Amino acid sequence: MGRALVLAYGVVAYALFFATFLYSVGFVGNIVVPKSIDSGTATLSFWPALAVNAALLGLFAVQHSIMARPAFKRWWTRFVPVAMERSTFVLLTNVVLIALFYAWQPMPATVWSLDSAAGRGVALGLCAIGWLVVLLSTFMINHFDLFGLRQSYLYFRGKEWVSLPFRTTALYGYVRHPIMTGFVVAFWATPDMSVGHLVFAVATTGYMLLGIMLEERDLIAHYGELYAVYRRRVPMLIPRRSAPEWESIVSEAEAAGSKAS
Repeated sequence: MGRALVLAYGVVAYALFFATFLYSVGFVGNIVVPKSIDSGTATLSFWPALAVNAALLGLFAVQHSIMARPAFKRWWTRFVPVAMERSTFVLLTNVVLIALFYAWQPMPATVWSLDSAAGRGVALGLCAIGWLVVLLSTFMINHFDLFGLRQSYLYFRGKEWVSLPFRTTALYGYVRHPIMTGFVVAFWATPDMSVGHLVFAVATTGYMLLGIMLEERDLIAHYGELYAVYRRRVPMLIPRRSAPEWESIVSEAEAAGSKAS
């Protein structure tokens, strides 16, 4: 496939990601966007609405989990060029999210609603911080590699893509999955929690915990003792007060590897 076409494909997939990310902020926060998690008139009763929303969330979970697994990637790249694999994953993930935004059924019954201006301000502030942590955390690893643009750009330049080495950077020294931490804060910190929002928050939090288990299994298989030590030294979602020195993680991993051999 032509290099310019692969690059254009990567740019389109990335642009769709960024638009979808921004829409997600408005969707969860009930701001700006034409269709949010609580907007619209409830046309279905509780159980049918719950079934529709559960199916939409399930579709995202299945698509995202299957396409993220190394075994699927090995099979998938028999048909899709390696330079387009990540962009295709990003593209299809965003298509599923757009379908979720469009078909989501409002479940407006109130779980909680904060009355005080201070309380509402704190909740909205935490929500904003959560989204900011999500975005910044992607740059603390490699934002453009994560969303496929680096792969397509390297292909365009005629260079081979290689997986980036594992290393803790910034927030990753305090918590193993700061992106997920940010999502949890963003989804739960709201001044007005509806039943529909609660369903969304519970389901996505549960999926993130499951996804972390699957991802870390793959990371240990790929990085070996280095990631196993990192997992023992750094908490999963709740940051610790101080970050261990990267050199100490490497030393412990090398010592464990030498002892095992």
